[in-house]
Amino acid sequence: MKTKFTLVLLLCSLISLNSFGQEKKIKDKRTAPDLFYLEESEVANSLELLPPPPEASSILFLYDKSRYDWGLLQRNTPRGDQAVQDARVDGNGVPMAFSEAFGVTITKENTPEIHKLVINMREDAGDLATRHAKDYYMRVRPFSFYNQMTCNPEQQQELSTNGSYPSGHTAIGWATALVLAEINTDRQNEILKRGYEMGQSRVICGYHFQSDVDAARLVASAVVARLHANDAFMTQLRKAKDEFTKLQSAGKVKPSDRK
Repeated sequence: MKTKFTLVLLLCSLISLNSFGQEKKIKDKRTAPDLFYLEESEVANSLELLPPPPEASSILFLYDKSRYDWGLLQRNTPRGDQAVQDARVDGNGVPMAFSEAFGVTITKENTPEIHKLVINMREDAGDLATRHAKDYYMRVRPFSFYNQMTCNPEQQQELSTNGSYPSGHTAIGWATALVLAEINTDRQNEILKRGYEMGQSRVICGYHFQSDVDAARLVASAVVARLHANDAFMTQLRKAKDEFTKLQSAGKVKPSDRK
């Protein structure tokens, strides 16, 4: 009995340490001034904005299941390889994911103002936009629900500890697409398609249900609307647009594929 009690205490301690680490990680992320524009109180509350995720016994969940099965079929294809790459949103992952669709390679050296805009809004769109609903529902992710591997196991352990609904990666991708499409209107179709694909990549990888992804696009749109009322964001957006205009005048922007 004493041994069992000791094990329980040890397990609780480990859970508490992990929770503290997750909270500290979020706090550190939000207190770095170069990593966000909005405060938590300024963003639409995802818990109030979104309906609950579909219950496993519902008709809506059957659609989630069919999309999960679709995703499995994409794994061993070039689309599956893209999904693995789309999972990497840290560092320069987001700018590089959109560079081809945007028509310009987005880097700190090549396009410093556009790069700064994309990097700085990442946590507004991802963590901040989705946190309340994620923490409240703590929906089990598909790979855990079906007890199967994801297409990108390097993040599997980390993501198994937080909620699936809505998808933070999708919110980042869709919010970034909306903003970049505003800068390069000639390539808005390519940019928005790329943003949409980043969400579907989460379904392919088995990290999110389709309903997680669909809900994330809604909260991302709400965040982008709020960003347009933020002075710091609008200042950086103008700088990004000016930088793009200069690149365009210098013939350094790839024309739209649809022209």
